[in-house]
Amino acid sequence: MMNAQRQMARYEQEKQLNNLIEAYWDERSRDFSKLRQKELSGPCAAAWQDYLAEKIGTERQLKVLDIGTGAGFFAVLLAKSGHQVTGIDMSGDMLHQARQNVLATGCSVDFRKMDAQNLDFAADCFDVVISRNLTWTLPDAMQAYREWQRVLKQGGLLLNFDSDYGLMSFSRKEDQADVHANIRQELVTECNDIKDELRISTHRRPQWDKSFLESLGMVVEIEEEIAPRVRVDEQMHFDTLPLFAIAARKA
Repeated sequence: MMNAQRQMARYEQEKQLNNLIEAYWDERSRDFSKLRQKELSGPCAAAWQDYLAEKIGTERQLKVLDIGTGAGFFAVLLAKSGHQVTGIDMSGDMLHQARQNVLATGCSVDFRKMDAQNLDFAADCFDVVISRNLTWTLPDAMQAYREWQRVLKQGGLLLNFDSDYGLMSFSRKEDQADVHANIRQELVTECNDIKDELRISTHRRPQWDKSFLESLGMVVEIEEEIAPRVRVDEQMHFDTLPLFAIAARKA
């Protein structure tokens, strides 16, 4: 009985966190989309496209799942490269922005509202699963990784790009070139509060990610810092934390 009560309490806590995270990104969706539009129209887009081509190749069309697609940045780049892309996000407002951004490019992407930790896809159906700056926001990153591995085909590739935000505190930025400029102080405070509630914030990354993915039987390669390769727009000021890259192959 006590175990059932603890599981129910954990479920309710996670549900509440998910609701808070969804509401946070709903409110930020329009400004976040403007940021991604700026990236897509500048040198970062070409830099990312080159980097992704190195990782997944250009020889054949792949089925790609873009998890936490946000405003559709990766979805646009990968669709332009000829891949069959599905993009998911838990924020309905974010998905609206993504659809508008993809429509403007003339590309085709299948967008769906979905929880990154509980995927509504069959096993072994994607060649590539990709995500950027999402895992640090998830209430249960272990469950997410299990799901991402489940939907990958044998030999499929998981690409995850993130930073170790657990030890830092976000602050309001006045510099208009900063990617976090013009965010209300209340939202900054809410972001810090949410982050501090998440278990992943207690882990040091990407070492934790590598160990956990290897425990799932994946073959993992880590790049500790790729920001100099992909954050190449001098007109945009990004986080100073290293941007790590995880490439995990499903054995």
